[in-house]
Amino acid sequence: MRTLLGSILLAGLAACNVNADETVDNLLAAYSGAVPGAAVLVIKDGETVLARGYGMANIEAGVPVTADTSFRLASISKQFTATAILMLVDRGRLDLDDAIGDYFPEFPQFTHGITIRHMLQHNSGLEDYEPLYDGKLPDQITDAGVVDIIGRTTATYFEPGSQYRYSNSAYAILSVLVERLSAMPYPAFLEDNIFRPLGMTHTVAHQKGISSVFKRATGYRVTEQGVEEADQSPWSAVLGDGGIYTSISQLAKWDRAQYGDELISPQLQAAALTPGHEDYGFGLRIDTYKGQRRYHHDGETSGFRNFMQRFPDQRLTVIVLSNRAEPDVQPLAEKIADLYL
Repeated sequence: MRTLLGSILLAGLAACNVNADETVDNLLAAYSGAVPGAAVLVIKDGETVLARGYGMANIEAGVPVTADTSFRLASISKQFTATAILMLVDRGRLDLDDAIGDYFPEFPQFTHGITIRHMLQHNSGLEDYEPLYDGKLPDQITDAGVVDIIGRTTATYFEPGSQYRYSNSAYAILSVLVERLSAMPYPAFLEDNIFRPLGMTHTVAHQKGISSVFKRATGYRVTEQGVEEADQSPWSAVLGDGGIYTSISQLAKWDRAQYGDELISPQLQAAALTPGHEDYGFGLRIDTYKGQRRYHHDGETSGFRNFMQRFPDQRLTVIVLSNRAEPDVQPLAEKIADLYL
């Protein structure tokens, strides 16, 4: 009797998964064929229940998207930068309420009231580096270039800590802070302290001419005139705010680590998931979706659009990575989540 009941339950679960798979295929129809594609990952209760690629990673070469295709994460990268900072806090190298001026004495005096916590939660008020780019720097600026740009600013947008304003500048500076405190290049710190320990051997904070990207997707823009390559911008060499390349198969390992304390202490995990202004924690947005607690982040950069969401109480994670500039894939990821919640 027990065996029969178990068989019925397993058969029902399998049927549900088949139906969900078919629905996901229908939702991703616009990404299928000889067009810029997408990769979809669904993890439930620690198990990958769907990992699928659609369309092309490289149209010109006819390379399809698979679960191992590496996409530029864009701002989803920020959770890795935040984790690197928190690891250094755990090691006693800095405190969340330290002033950034303690580590960047070259910054103007008006920035010295900005704390590490402000930087992580987008409360710093630092100016955005992109509009300040004057074209006199190299074709692609780096995180160190952002430090130089911010060092020449004359004011913050608001009193630090008083408001929220999303800041790529802050996360670029945080990656340089990782370098200054660890005496290691930021990509090497991530490799040695996060990627390799988690088995994320095909994940990289990519530097042109220094590192390579495993099974790299090319970024595209789809317009009424057709498909055009849009893989790089002047900001693509900035790593701390968005320069990590990885795949859904690699992110399954990252997701697994979020349920333990292998990387950072439980106390700092709790701090990272405590929402500040605009419900932003440390490298993650924190809200509810259809009554369920959710941690999430989008990623948008030249030729890529991504969304990652985790429902900790349901032990459900849904990730969509795409190598096209538009459209926003958050609604798509949420429709997929609806199938499993």
